[in-house]
Amino acid sequence: MQRQRFIIRTIGVATAVALAATACGPQKAESTGSASSAPSSPVAGASPEASPSDNKPGDASPSASPSASASPSASPSPTVKAIMANGDESEQVRELQARLKQLKLMTVAPTGFYGSKTTAAVKTFQSKHSLTASGAVDEASWKKIQSLSKKPTADELRPPTVNEVDAPDPRCMTGRVMCISKESRTLAWMIDGKVVSTMDVRFGSENTPTREGEFKVDRKEKDWVSTLYHTPMPYAMFFSGGQAVHYSADFAARGYAGASHGCVNVRDKGKLSTLFGQVQVGDKVVVYW
Repeated sequence: MQRQRFIIRTIGVATAVALAATACGPQKAESTGSASSAPSSPVAGASPEASPSDNKPGDASPSASPSASASPSASPSPTVKAIMANGDESEQVRELQARLKQLKLMTVAPTGFYGSKTTAAVKTFQSKHSLTASGAVDEASWKKIQSLSKKPTADELRPPTVNEVDAPDPRCMTGRVMCISKESRTLAWMIDGKVVSTMDVRFGSENTPTREGEFKVDRKEKDWVSTLYHTPMPYAMFFSGGQAVHYSADFAARGYAGASHGCVNVRDKGKLSTLFGQVQVGDKVVVYW
């Protein structure tokens, strides 16, 4: 028990040190992590080990006759598995989003993350085509979506154009806020509930995620270089330890083919320069899905 406590304390100290460092810098390649290679989990309650018929009173009764348990009407109904569902993140989800955009059911650019907008679009599609409107994509829904759309192009999967701004989080509706949506991959600079400017952003990989929550800008650095990765971080506005909103030349060059080490990357240097001049230390930062 003492050894376990020592290990936990050691991990806690290491984590605190990591959060205090200015750790941002571009990753060499986009990290899709295990989320893109591992099979998507089924919808809750839909595991193959437990079907609705598993809890039939007849099965639990020791006096049940063999003929009753062998009745054709008592056989388990097949379980419908979800191929993609809320919370998943993969290249297949990105393709799904691009196809839904072709079908005019989504307006935001594909992100690869299955969130509330994707769930709503899938539900609409399923209802329209007399499918079970669960919001999760099963085999029947996926085949129908594929049959009514074409294979997305590279530009459709990762469009070079500006992303459409997501609906602001309620925490963004008062005061001066950098309102940052992971789902739409946008930053909206808002003052008293009104959007002043918007820009595309990029986040950390699965192994170095951008933290979510409500923060405050604690310092600004017009010219800064990462102390861990030795990469430039112009117009850096730090909000959570070493994580900051800053311009990224790598993001400007490679787009979403890369990722940061946790920072919020901006690719439009002109827009960020203007924002840097407007944001003050103490202004709010909200990062949300």
